[in-house]
Order: sequence, then C-alpha cells, then structure tokens
Amino acid sequence: MKYAIACLLLTSTTFAAEVQTRKDISYCEPAGKRHQLDVTAPQTGKDHPVIVWIHGGGWARGDKSNVQKKPQVFADRGFVFVSVNYRFLPEVTIQEMTGDIAKAIHWVHDHAREYGGNPEEIIVMGHSAGAHLAALVCTDDSYLKAEGLPLSILKGCVPVDVSVYDIPKRLKDGGTLSAKRIKKLFGETEAGWQKLSPALHVEEGKQIPPFLILHVADRKDTRVQSEHFAQVLREAKISATVVAAEGKTHGTINSELGIPDDKPSTAIYEFLDRVTGKK
Repeated sequence: MKYAIACLLLTSTTFAAEVQTRKDISYCEPAGKRHQLDVTAPQTGKDHPVIVWIHGGGWARGDKSNVQKKPQVFADRGFVFVSVNYRFLPEVTIQEMTGDIAKAIHWVHDHAREYGGNPEEIIVMGHSAGAHLAALVCTDDSYLKAEGLPLSILKGCVPVDVSVYDIPKRLKDGGTLSAKRIKKLFGETEAGWQKLSPALHVEEGKQIPPFLILHVADRKDTRVQSEHFAQVLREAKISATVVAAEGKTHGTINSELGIPDDKPSTAIYEFLDRVTGKK
C-alpha cells in the first residue's frame, strides 16, 4: 500500500509541462523596468494561444512577478503566458499606461512565434487595476490601432474583480471607493471618465472579443459594475459571461487562480477552450 501511494504521489508530480522562461524582456523603447515582460511557454509545439497578463495595484504599484502559479498552470494547458509591467500614476496617465499595454501586445504579436505562440490568438487577462486596463485595451480600439494592430488579434478578455467599467455610473451609484478617490485616479471631467470607461467604448461590429468577467461574489461594487458591463456587451452582440466567485476576497480571487478545484479557474479554462477552439 505504501508503495502504491508513493507511486501515485510521484506520478502526480510529473504532470507539469517542461517550459521555457525568459524574464525582463524590453517590449519598447526607451527600455526600463516598467517596460518589461516575462514569457513562460511550453518547450514543444507551435501555434499555442498566448495569454497577456496585467497585474493589479491601484494603477500605482505592483509587478509582473506577482503571478503565483499562473505561468506553469497555463503552460500545462498549452498556452504561452506573458506577464507585463507598465508605468504608474502619477508618472503617467491611465491612458498612457494603457498605451504601454498596447505596446506589450504589439511585442507579443511580433515575437509570439519565437516561443511557439500564435500571434493571431491573444487573450488579455488582468486583476484589479489590470482588469480595467485589460478591458479598456480590448474595447477602445484606438490603443491597438496606434500600434498598427486590429482588435481581431484578440480572441478573449478576462478581467478579474474591478469596479470601474463605467466610471460615470460608478460615481452616480456610489460605493466603497469614494468619489474623491475616483476623481484622483480618473480626473475631474465627464469626458475623461468616458474615455477611460471600457463600457462606453462598446459598439457592435468593432471586433471586440468575447469576455469572461470575474468578480468576488459579495463585493457589491464589482458585482454591479460587472453585470452592467456584461449587459452592455451583450446588447452589442458580444459574448459576455459573468462569474461570481463565492468565498473569495479581492486578493484570493487572483492568488488562488490555478489551484485544484478553484471555481474561477475552472471558468477560465472553459472560456479559453471555447474561444481558442481547443474543445
């Protein structure tokens, strides 16, 4: 019996795919820490879909290294995983940091095949502030257009737990994030709020990709904004699924992605299989 258990444990540790990893790659000029990304990819195969991951941190902090199990987990499932740094407030505006994300996607599009990836099959994901940036670059096509790329290279978007998809509505509804704080982040003008609101860029026929929107079940602000954003997408005939993560916090919905039996992770896997045609 002990031998059988030992064999089972040994077998369970061999499922992880062999990967190639490169860190601190500059994705644009001038090169610097905030303009770098890390790539983890399966050692073998080609035309793997590519996940671009955008970390959170209130648009003012965080790092591409804060990815927990994600690189190995997604490589095991046949994805190239790219984790991106970007500049922060107050050094740059949120528009400029979204431009950083677009430049990183441009790099991914140009270099995906070097890592066995498919440059026409990119999925953008992010947590918290990174979720907002992911949703914005996937709905406001001006950012990718500035890089000479169409939205059609994006096959999906997975924003995780953020409450500012529609900033004017967020200010009107109120919530745990004060109006003063929202205005400090997004400026004082209605025009500026609209420019930075993913929901207000949604239009039918723009080639906006399908969305899987995750939020903590008992966070009212993110629930209301997530459901509203999904409805806006659906009205524009864009696929949008909302998953409320029970028993999670704003931190654990991110940090526990990839652990066994994690329901948000399962929802992501099913979404990725659908949008990439893996199943």
